[in-house]
Amino acid sequence: MTLTMKAAVLRDVARPKPYVDSTPLVIEDVTLDPPQPLELLVRIGGAGLCHSDLSVINGSLGRGVPLVLGHEGAGEVVEVGSAITDLKPGDPVIFQFSPSCGRCRMCLSGRPQICEEVLATRVDGGLISGGTRLKDADGKPLRHHAGLSCMAEYAVVNRGSVVKIDSDVPMDKAALFGCAVMTGVGAVINTAQVKPGQSVAIFGLGGVGLCGIMGARVAGAETIIAVDFEEHKLAKAMELGATHAFNAKDPDLTEKIMDLTHGGVEFGLDLAGAIPALKSAYAATARGGKVITAGISPIGSEFSFPQPDLVLNEKSVCGSFMGSCAPVRDIPRYLALWKAGLLPVDKLVDRVIPFESLNEGFDRLDDGSALRQVLDPHMAA
Repeated sequence: MTLTMKAAVLRDVARPKPYVDSTPLVIEDVTLDPPQPLELLVRIGGAGLCHSDLSVINGSLGRGVPLVLGHEGAGEVVEVGSAITDLKPGDPVIFQFSPSCGRCRMCLSGRPQICEEVLATRVDGGLISGGTRLKDADGKPLRHHAGLSCMAEYAVVNRGSVVKIDSDVPMDKAALFGCAVMTGVGAVINTAQVKPGQSVAIFGLGGVGLCGIMGARVAGAETIIAVDFEEHKLAKAMELGATHAFNAKDPDLTEKIMDLTHGGVEFGLDLAGAIPALKSAYAATARGGKVITAGISPIGSEFSFPQPDLVLNEKSVCGSFMGSCAPVRDIPRYLALWKAGLLPVDKLVDRVIPFESLNEGFDRLDDGSALRQVLDPHMAA
């Protein structure tokens, strides 16, 4: 049966700031079609405000509109499609923003985060089964964001977009495991494969970057360098496990890191999605080291380096999408680390907000005053 609900709809991009005045996100009554055989209806419990969402709003990450925003979240299963036998109503789940088919060559090689089948659906805003399940009040289709669109009261998603979790995980914390934790922790543990005693520098201390700091600590890195423009974020990084912190505005940043580490870090990670951060990570990485970039810069951005330097110093530059995670494997692992007190994700959540505060929340994210805010779509204003 078709469901009517409230959702955050983005109809055009690049509206002027502050967003609290230009209101790029409008809370609308929309309809949601029932799940198809391999799909689920989920009641949203929490949806994180992430820089990737902000990049869609400001137009730097091209996505077709109108769409219902939201790619980091968690909720409770309400209805399962007829072909699904391993989930039932009432099961709590975390979303993962790159669903996988389980059959393409990337899935079969153990890299479901870059499933080939999902690429076309990401561009056209549909689901893997084809088409959309969302319509506005006039009956016109609305696009899905990353196959999820979890800034809404409910979502219909593919079975491959969720991971079942224990019922004792609060929804505002669970939501962060769907993007910030997977991307940040995964970039360190899966992509970089940091080992005990090694050195790491993380550039950009938003939710993803601070998860990277925690991931480096879990991995046993001896030297964990945090870099950002904001002093309060540097302080938070030290609280979460960084051994050193530098302001990105420091003109001697590279020299200071090189001196501290006797020639550079073994792993330089850009978790900001900014070309200057990636350049700094490359410059601060030692001979034989590895540069990881997990943030997404504006479409059309380019990064260059001297090719002889790459060869003579045998550096490597590597992308990391969704922390190179296999979600059904890694989300339970990261939750276990959280329960053991080793991934204190709780310290990232600034506030839980209702729909009415969503545009203001993106202003806070844009000006750097917030780390992670979580939308509760069922929360009274």
